[in-house]
Amino acid sequence: MIRLVFTIIAGVLLGGVVHLVSVLALPRIASQDAYSRLTPMTKLNAVTPLPLADPNNASMPFMDPAFALAICRYDLSGGPIKLTVPVSQAYTSVSFYTRNEVAYYAINDRSAGRKVIELDLMTEAQHNELPEDEEVTAADRLIIDSPTATGLIVLKAMAPEPGLMPQAQASLAASSCKVQTDAPVAKQEEPAPAPPPPPTPRGKR
Repeated sequence: MIRLVFTIIAGVLLGGVVHLVSVLALPRIASQDAYSRLTPMTKLNAVTPLPLADPNNASMPFMDPAFALAICRYDLSGGPIKLTVPVSQAYTSVSFYTRNEVAYYAINDRSAGRKVIELDLMTEAQHNELPEDEEVTAADRLIIDSPTATGLIVLKAMAPEPGLMPQAQASLAASSCKVQTDAPVAKQEEPAPAPPPPPTPRGKR
């Protein structure tokens, strides 16, 4: 009976220690998310190729050595982003994440159905400011709404054989992710037409 009591007390104390350590370590863990880790090694609103997967020094967790990887760390506060990704021979995918690593959109070369994945990334407010004639009315233009102003775009190109890795890396290196300098502005209301002049009374010139 006494041994059982001591076991329960030891378990409670151990749980308290684990909880205390977790609370103290939380601020440090939170500051080491993917966005924070990639900030020193990536440029803002630009495509940055990452080193190949290395078990001893990986830029991101769960990196596949069969894929070339590049990152666009974006900030939409200066305007919408224009993303262009040439498709590699094997497989190319683009995934979008918020600042807090929440995935909200993904597209690959098969769903794009073309040799270049091209799209516009903007906030919902920026999308609402587009003129009516700039809305998506054709299949060749794709607009993605980002839930947050900042986030990450992960570009992947597959190399089925080790010898094809340089080609996959070159495909991502040719990608572009930059703020649109010629972004359309909100449609302005047209001025009301001037009222017609009053009629001239008869008998007067």
